[in-house]
Amino acid sequence: MAETPSPSPPHSTSSSSSSSHGRILQFAPFQSLVDDGFWRRLSSLKLDTLGVDQSPIPITGYYAPCSHPRVSNHMTLLAESFSVVPEAPRGNRNRCPVPGVLLNTNTLPSFRTLDRESLLQKEAKKILEDICSGKVEEDPGVLSSFLVISYADLKKWGFHYWFAFPALVLDPPASLLDLRPASEVLSAEEAASLSTACNKWRSSTLTADIPFFLVSISSNSQANVRPLKDWEVCQGDGQKILYGFYDPCHLPNNPGWPLRNFLAFIGLRWKVGRVQFFCYREKHGLADLGLSLIGEALVSPPEAWRDPQSVPKAVGWELKGGKLSSRFISLAESMDPERLAISAADLNLKLMRWRTLPSLSLDVLSSVRCLLLGVGTLGCEVARILMAWGVRKITLVDSGRVAMSNPVRQSLYTFEDCLNGGELKAIAAARNLKRIFPAVEVEGVVMAIPMPGHPVSANETASLLEDCKRLQALISSHDVVFLLTDTRESRWLPTLLCANENKIAITAALGFDSYLVMRHGAGPLISIPANADGSSGTSEDVNAFSAKINKLSTEDVDGDQRLGCYFCSDVVAPVDSISNRTLDQQCTVTRPGLAPIASALAVELLVGILHHPEGIYAPGESTSSILSSTEQPLGILPHQIRGFLPQCSQLTLIGQSSSSCTACCDIVVSEYRKRGTDFIIQAINHPTYLEDITGLTEQKKSASSFLVDWDNETDDDADF
Repeated sequence: MAETPSPSPPHSTSSSSSSSHGRILQFAPFQSLVDDGFWRRLSSLKLDTLGVDQSPIPITGYYAPCSHPRVSNHMTLLAESFSVVPEAPRGNRNRCPVPGVLLNTNTLPSFRTLDRESLLQKEAKKILEDICSGKVEEDPGVLSSFLVISYADLKKWGFHYWFAFPALVLDPPASLLDLRPASEVLSAEEAASLSTACNKWRSSTLTADIPFFLVSISSNSQANVRPLKDWEVCQGDGQKILYGFYDPCHLPNNPGWPLRNFLAFIGLRWKVGRVQFFCYREKHGLADLGLSLIGEALVSPPEAWRDPQSVPKAVGWELKGGKLSSRFISLAESMDPERLAISAADLNLKLMRWRTLPSLSLDVLSSVRCLLLGVGTLGCEVARILMAWGVRKITLVDSGRVAMSNPVRQSLYTFEDCLNGGELKAIAAARNLKRIFPAVEVEGVVMAIPMPGHPVSANETASLLEDCKRLQALISSHDVVFLLTDTRESRWLPTLLCANENKIAITAALGFDSYLVMRHGAGPLISIPANADGSSGTSEDVNAFSAKINKLSTEDVDGDQRLGCYFCSDVVAPVDSISNRTLDQQCTVTRPGLAPIASALAVELLVGILHHPEGIYAPGESTSSILSSTEQPLGILPHQIRGFLPQCSQLTLIGQSSSSCTACCDIVVSEYRKRGTDFIIQAINHPTYLEDITGLTEQKKSASSFLVDWDNETDDDADF
């Protein structure tokens, strides 16, 4: 979006310095905000339709009540501002439509020499005519009609523009008698009733976007919000009348700009001299009577306004830095379709930072390097959600080809990718990801992941070593690794390498109707120089490391128990889970809705880690943490999330690291650092090796030798 203008000082109703009663009522000027899409639409309109035609163009601006105690809302122009269709859907509570006129000139000199005073008076006269004719009662938005003059330099994609918000000048000026928060003016019963009535008005599609209204409060403290056309109905019966409007201003001592013409309308149309006005403001989408204001003012419209030929005095040209000046914006970069796509893609994230998540770091998200191992159902979803979160550096690893069964479940593939034997998944997914969002830096890597339980012959050893080195280099060059493969054993080597490099690792796994999403705990914290083949450096380095690794055990840098990895709860080493299996056992047979859920949670975990002050060392939290206060804006950061679709339930669990883990314990990592790829080959070719070195083999023997003689422990009369 365009740069937000700095607030202008409040304006008084005229140039007079004082009034006979009270003080001069001053208003906070409207501020403009123009979305880049508006200029792009204007460019297309100019090139394809308007040509040299400089006729006024009807447009629609949008604003809403103030919803933050320190931020005013703006009059906003969007791409759809050109779609002025009377029968268009109404009722968007965040977009109160206001009619406007755009006068776009063909040259910069023409823009600069426009008679701005004459244009402003012309628009002010239209507002006065709408007041006198009664049109305001039917369409209150015309009270805030505006004007924009502009010049579009389509060679350099630069736009000069100037907003005017015409306001009729009362002479004598309106006098302010009182202005306080609504909660201080009304009784508790009146305030509660008014809040309820306003919330009902704002929640109805028939009235949510109508910015001017009446409030009647009866003698029994019951408040009703009514349209302007019901003014006569509100008279009598001792009812208190408040003249309400959606106030975009946040200032505690000044009402917003829309009140200027509203007071002129009330005094001229209804001949009311003493006006109680209601500046409606919100918080979290609901009426906030502590932020809203109720004021009282004396109004006396000039008699000359009753003359149909009268040309009222008006003010309203927007200031820039406190001075009368036009604005300029250059969209040379963003008007390029690819650059515009980047801006549009980041829009949701930038809007999060406005109010909901100001600590969100787009720089961190855009620079983090993510490695996705497996580009199947999970990998496709994770890649797309990463892009939605602003991640721009993604590497996809897979050795398979796109099958005919894939496109309906795996969102990065199409029917064409299945033809001629199927394209390689990593290549097809990277290409299609680039088509979705050209700015993403994506690479597809075709390779198989070496796995325990899948021994290789001597002739295949060289190829396996090459795959190990490639995987090690990939993990080393990335910040985050997603383990999204469909077998347990394919996750072992990436888990070990992540523990060795202390990289963020996130696993997502699917059952038929359940899923597991978890972040691996930090690995050993002592690192030593490594050779190219993955072996350790000098013998002195190895000895120093070995001495320190014994002290680390399963504790992290603070001495707390480290969180576990995917294999920490296993009592067996990973083995071949593919051979001698039926087709339904070889494939990941799962309910189609699980993958998007698990993928989304995996990416949300990453975003939580990246924004947590302790990063990879952040302690695990469970849902019970919600009951206690947390300083993390994204909420709790679980270790494991296990979901069960049949019960529509989800558990957050914490699992500590195991001293016998076959992937991340200090023994395994130490052996890998000492022996490098020789260790990996032995783990792959000898099924019991990992269990032997971690002590699992001994634990099994101990468990087998522990026999219980039930016959000796029970009575003869027992039922068992």
